[in-house]
Formats: sequence, structure tokens, C-alpha cells
Amino acid sequence: MGDKPPGFRGSQSWIGCVEASLCLDHFGGPQGRLCHVPRGAGLQGELERLYSHFAGGGGPVMVGGDADAQSKALLGVCLGPGTEAYVLVLDPHCWGAPKNPSELQAAGWVGWQEVSTAFDPHSFYNLCMTSCNSKEQNRALD
Repeated sequence: MGDKPPGFRGSQSWIGCVEASLCLDHFGGPQGRLCHVPRGAGLQGELERLYSHFAGGGGPVMVGGDADAQSKALLGVCLGPGTEAYVLVLDPHCWGAPKNPSELQAAGWVGWQEVSTAFDPHSFYNLCMTSCNSKEQNRALD
């Protein structure tokens, strides 16, 4: 796409959510809408947006941070009573075809995590919310 130096191609360097969103757009994949959260503690304030994203048929949400360098993909949100909230987290390093969902959970590839412990409160996060909507529809959601 021309945004990286020539040595990037073929390397084992990683890209973040911003670059993933650019790739989706460049290669004609699903639309990727970015949301920057300055501190992990602020994710509590984004739960309604995430819930609406999934309830509206939105796809996986790619998550990247700075101090928290562990990649995550969010597959769902569960808002409990009070301030209790959980996210369904998939480790994006998961590969291969599982025999069944229980195998994924047992191997630690996917599971529900409490929001207050799943994210570093001091790390910033970029969320890339994927959707099959057009760019115009995504702008209307902002």
C-alpha cells in the first residue's frame, strides 16, 4: 500500500489496528471504523457503542494497545447488572479448524473476560470495528 518502508514486506513486523483498517479499505474487505480510547479505564465508557456494534450485526473488533501489547479480537459484549461487564475475547493468533467450541475455550483461545481486568487501565487502545456497511453508513453511526 506504500505506507511502510521497502523492508517491511516479507518481514515479521506487526501492524496495528490503524494499519489493519487501512488494509481492509485498500483491499476491499469489510469496512473498519476506528475508535481511539486514551486509557483502558475508558473502555467502560465505550461498552454501549460496542454493544450497539454487535447488536447491529457488526463483525469482530480488532484491539491494539501500547502498554498492553497483547492483541485481542472482541466477538461480543455482555452487560451485567450494575457496572459489571464482560467481553468475549478471541486470541487472534488462533489458527486451524477446531473440532468444537469447547476445544477453543479449553485451549484458552476464546473466553469471556471481565472488562475491568481484560485491559490495562493505563494503556491506550485503538479499536477497529468491522462492518459490511458502506463508508456513508459508518459515518452516520458516528
